[in-house]
Amino acid sequence: MAKDRAIGAALVAGAVIGVLIYGFLMFYFGFDSRVALYTLEITAFVAVFAILAILGWIGYVMATTPPPVPLEPETPTTPTSETPSAAQPTAEKKP
Repeated sequence: MAKDRAIGAALVAGAVIGVLIYGFLMFYFGFDSRVALYTLEITAFVAVFAILAILGWIGYVMATTPPPVPLEPETPTTPTSETPSAAQPTAEKKP
């Protein structure tokens, strides 16, 4: 449990640091700077790349996964320990 909490805290800290760096690159140099333009271009490229990579992975999995085996209806089976005469009641004989 402690390991999960440490990983979660590291992810939160990484996200906050990432937002701060992104904001610095976008606003410190101004909107007219090349740094802001490159930051937007790289962000757009990474976003489109991630979406297309996920779609490609889904397509690959769909193309390489064999189709499921069709379900067959169950056929009734008779137990092997019982004999046919024991399974059916016999008629009573009248004297």
